[in-house]
Amino acid sequence: MQTIRFVGLDLHAETVAVAVPESGEVRSLGPDQDGPARSVPKLPHQLRGVPRISAATIVAEVGMLSRFRRPKQLMGYTGAVSREHASRERIRRGAIAKTGNSHLRRILVEAAWAYRHRPNVGAELRRRQANASDEVKEIAWKAQHRLHYRYARLVGRGKLKQQVVTGVARELAGFVWAIGVEVEKQLASHPAHSA
Repeated sequence: MQTIRFVGLDLHAETVAVAVPESGEVRSLGPDQDGPARSVPKLPHQLRGVPRISAATIVAEVGMLSRFRRPKQLMGYTGAVSREHASRERIRRGAIAKTGNSHLRRILVEAAWAYRHRPNVGAELRRRQANASDEVKEIAWKAQHRLHYRYARLVGRGKLKQQVVTGVARELAGFVWAIGVEVEKQLASHPAHSA
């Protein structure tokens, strides 16, 4: 897999500028061009709380989501998993590790605040999901239900809202992974429809 560095984003032209460290060149990748950011307009912006700029940031920070075999690996990459201290039979879990990608973690936590509200597909989200496949819409709808339920249950148990949102962000990373893998699978099977 080619290593890239995010440089800039043009949402109107739906292009992402990336730098390739090996050659030093800066390329502009659009939705019809080949590269790790080509599906930016389609990737996880079908989720509630993840607008196009956040989706582009996720793609720029992570690259191909299918490089992670399981959603847990992406969650670990964000650093939103709990610290663990184990000795013999005893395992203690603490605050989040913060060892992962802090920019990605911040974007996911910011998006997780949207799940305080009941599951709903408003006009803006409906517009963003207009060209999405039924599988992606189903994953996004399942995310709304699960993450709202998780938020409400943890707040109801008296947890601090900031801690609850961090936990919801960790699970949101799993749904981002699911949508990303699904979209990459669709792009691989229908390369002519990737634009």
